[in-house]
Amino acid sequence: MERVDTSLIALRRILRATEMFGRDLAKAAGLTPAQFRVLQVVSEKGWSTPKAISQRMGVSQATMTALIDKLEKKGMVTRQRSERDRRQTDIVITEKGAGAIDEAPDALQQIFVRRFEALEDWEQAQLIASLERVAAMLDAHEIDAAPVLDWGDISGKPN
Repeated sequence: MERVDTSLIALRRILRATEMFGRDLAKAAGLTPAQFRVLQVVSEKGWSTPKAISQRMGVSQATMTALIDKLEKKGMVTRQRSERDRRQTDIVITEKGAGAIDEAPDALQQIFVRRFEALEDWEQAQLIASLERVAAMLDAHEIDAAPVLDWGDISGKPN
C-alpha cells in the first residue's frame, strides 16, 4: 500500500504543478497554457494555418477553432485571408500576442523539455513507457491532448 500512496502523491504533485502554473500564466498574461502554446507556434513565423497548428499540437480542428476564437477575442491573433492560397485563412500574431509571450512566466513544459532532453536515451524511453502506462491505467490514452502541461479542457470550454 505504501507504493500506491507514493505513486498517488507523485501524480497529485504533477497535477498541482500544472494547476499552479496555469494560475501564474493566467495572472501574468491572461492565457491558458494551451492558448499560450498556440501563440508560441504562431509566433515562430508570425503566422500559421489552423490546420498546421492543430496537427502540431495534436488536437482536433474543433479544439483549435475554440482556442483561436478566444485568442482573437483577446486581440492576440487575427485571421487573415492567405496571400499564398486565397482559399485558406492564416492566423497572424498581433503585437499584443507577441508581448504576452515576452511577459509570460517560463512555461512549465519548457522546463520539462530542458530537463527531459538532459536525460540519457534509456531514461527518456523508460519515462515515456511509464507515463504511457499510467495514462492507460487511467483510461486516458484516447483523450484529446496537446503537448501542453495544463489541466481541464484544453479548448477552454467550461465543463
